Amino acid sequence: MFSGIVEEAAKVVAIERDGGNVHLSLTCSFVNELKIDQSVAHNGVCLTVVSLNDDNYTVTAIQETLDRSNLGGLKVGDLVNLERSMLMNGRLDGHIVQGHVDCTAVCESVEEVDGSHYYKFVYEVDPAMASKGYVTVEKGSVTVNGVSLTVCNSERNSFRVAIIPYTFEHTNFKNIIAGTRVNIEFDIIGKYLSRLIEFQNK
Repeated sequence: MFSGIVEEAAKVVAIERDGGNVHLSLTCSFVNELKIDQSVAHNGVCLTVVSLNDDNYTVTAIQETLDRSNLGGLKVGDLVNLERSMLMNGRLDGHIVQGHVDCTAVCESVEEVDGSHYYKFVYEVDPAMASKGYVTVEKGSVTVNGVSLTVCNSERNSFRVAIIPYTFEHTNFKNIIAGTRVNIEFDIIGKYLSRLIEFQNK
């Protein structure tokens, strides 16, 4: 379980393909605090630490993860948003994030306004999935590349988010431009509500 509050943008130092799997090695400031089998969100995708070295660690993404997220397009040198699993004795500063990416979206535009940045993202809408809560709602929560954000201008297949300077500088949002593909996790509360309504209507 995560909160969508990114700790750091880590750098990819090595990529190894093994059949349908991809082993990603990254470096960050808290490598020495990680443990084997620990869960860490990478651009919002929950992955398990499988090996550790002095200055980097490795996680493995299976084919299902690669198909559903933007991790398969990473290159050495790319920045990846990291968040370790949430502590249950602290404040929930973002929102409830599972680390299970639902789909990818494409950045359509970036607009700078008074020091902050507005990003518009578009995604393909599957009507069956939309009826199960895989949508955004105005002023609701959404996770973009692991970052907990508030939705504005929610449309049928698009939405905008506002990024403050701190988030811009400390995540990989500073590298997102028109055409960049990002990971999206819709709000779990909306999914549960949609499911309950579906059962009540049967």
